[in-house]
Amino acid sequence: MPAEVTERIIAVLCRIPAGRVASYGSIAAYAGMPNGARQVVRVLHSQAEALGLPWHRVLRKDGAIALPSGGGFELQKALLQAEGIEVSPSGRVDLSRFGWSG
Repeated sequence: MPAEVTERIIAVLCRIPAGRVASYGSIAAYAGMPNGARQVVRVLHSQAEALGLPWHRVLRKDGAIALPSGGGFELQKALLQAEGIEVSPSGRVDLSRFGWSG
């Protein structure tokens, strides 16, 4: 992936405020890549920890946590709840209420 694409995705990720969430696809669209949801996943997987990116604020397009139980689901849910975001027991967030539009 070209460095400029990675930089655009990181810039969008850094704009998501606490208490709000966005989908992988919407982040890609804001970064100028309407079909680039997988690139967002790659950036988060490879750089979130090192750069302190707000990975926990990124969900599937239906508002669901993508990580499996035992594989980060519980941590992501706890981080979202700590920011005041309501998360259902199944890991779904109401995007009409907590969604961010860049």
